[in-house]
Amino acid sequence: MLVALPALNDNYIWLYQRENLPLIIVDLPETDKLFAWLAANPTPIEALLLTHEHDDHTQGVASFKQHYPNVPIYGSQECASKGATHIVNEGEIITPNYAIQVIPTGGHTAQHISFLADNHLFCGDALFSAGCGRVFTGNYQQMFEGVGRLKQLPDDTIVCPGHEYTLSNLAFAETVIEEKSAVKNHRIFVEHLRQEGKPSLPTTLELEKRINPFLQAKSEQEFIALRQAKDRF
Repeated sequence: MLVALPALNDNYIWLYQRENLPLIIVDLPETDKLFAWLAANPTPIEALLLTHEHDDHTQGVASFKQHYPNVPIYGSQECASKGATHIVNEGEIITPNYAIQVIPTGGHTAQHISFLADNHLFCGDALFSAGCGRVFTGNYQQMFEGVGRLKQLPDDTIVCPGHEYTLSNLAFAETVIEEKSAVKNHRIFVEHLRQEGKPSLPTTLELEKRINPFLQAKSEQEFIALRQAKDRF
């Protein structure tokens, strides 16, 4: 089961569980939506994973800990002050029911990480559909290398970003990608989804390689030029 639970203005709380196993939660902008979902779908919780320290991904953690004090909360060192109980910067998390790969994807924040569980990539604000996060650190090399690590994953990887930015990203992608047919076709598809109130996510890495200009950048210099152009778009 995979659920993109809308939160705040355009965030998602990701909920993932294999059949009959406890739930994994990724990022927590708020708890109202989560607690309502859990009330309707009672299930044990295995872990809460935090991709980075920004408030719109962590401001629900304090409330969550009050209700679920025994659930481990994993995040990088920058999330220690946001309530993470288990600090992980890379490597692997082994829980009773899941093996979760931790992938360094800094640049949006210095210690941003992404999580890979059962071929599901939870990438926070590192990678979006048709886009990537702003490089608030100014460390474009770190961002380029992090996105490059994600690009090396299998094409059938299910990509679960932290925001509903797809349409605005596709508008930019259509101005810079040479082969525009995939971008145009996906924009039409996403417009229908959004008109029906449905998420545009998850996506797949195979699709993203065709519609995401940041995955197509062949050098750090090209990546920087694209990111700065997107900042001005």
